[in-house]
Amino acid sequence: MAQDEDAGSLEPEETAPNGQEEESSPPPAMHKFRRGVYIVPSLVTSMAFFCGFYAIVASINGDFYRAAWAVILAMIFDGLDGRIARAIGATSDFGVQLDSLSDLMAFGVAPAILMYNWVLQPFGRAGWMAAFLFALCGALRLARFNIQQSTGSRDHFTGLPIPMAAGALATTVLLTRGALEMDKAPEVAILMMVYILALLMVSNIPYRNFKYIDTKKRRSFHLFFGILSVFFIAALAPHHVLFAMAALYTLHGPVEAALAWRKGVPHPPVSGGGTHPPENG
Repeated sequence: MAQDEDAGSLEPEETAPNGQEEESSPPPAMHKFRRGVYIVPSLVTSMAFFCGFYAIVASINGDFYRAAWAVILAMIFDGLDGRIARAIGATSDFGVQLDSLSDLMAFGVAPAILMYNWVLQPFGRAGWMAAFLFALCGALRLARFNIQQSTGSRDHFTGLPIPMAAGALATTVLLTRGALEMDKAPEVAILMMVYILALLMVSNIPYRNFKYIDTKKRRSFHLFFGILSVFFIAALAPHHVLFAMAALYTLHGPVEAALAWRKGVPHPPVSGGGTHPPENG
């Protein structure tokens, strides 16, 4: 006998013609999941997740320099998984969800714990609240993208992408400990930086999306030489270049928005604000 929860009545179970109970078929979504997951892009996403977890462990152990590099390495894996999935035709809903969880670990929780153990702990409640706000805003940003992923233009993001927010914090550690030979950056500056980055992630400021630059289009020789020069300078001074790239990307959104506001130009149409379109494996 099966109980109908809505009506509160008892109804007899349906049976097959041969008197045996008819086996209920699983929902279509379960059938789709049982066919398996795409191994290669999911492994790349898992490597980004691992880098985020390692960054947490390293920061707890006081190895802030390695923790920062782990976050940077997670950004590389995060940029590869979606491209690999699209290249081999291995995109899936499972991959999209796994990628969001990996982003929260590597670019939300890991940088927050890194900053707290590095400079925020002496501030007490203000310090751990800053770290918490950064992780929370990262989660809110990912959630906003997941429900708005089909709207807006793919040329812009709404708010600062969470990998770039994490990259700004990680490159600050690299700059101070790897280039300037400082044990810690000025604590108050880092505290304000964490709060500002958290708010930028959940803001409505449009940020350019450079993932869809047409690489097949012919470019000038000077642009090609300029890109080579950037790679050459990055090889000579990686800490300075990485910090400069993160800082310029973080600042370009508010600067462009302010200039557009002064000129009376409306903001460009923007997407939901995720790290990338829902095509990841």
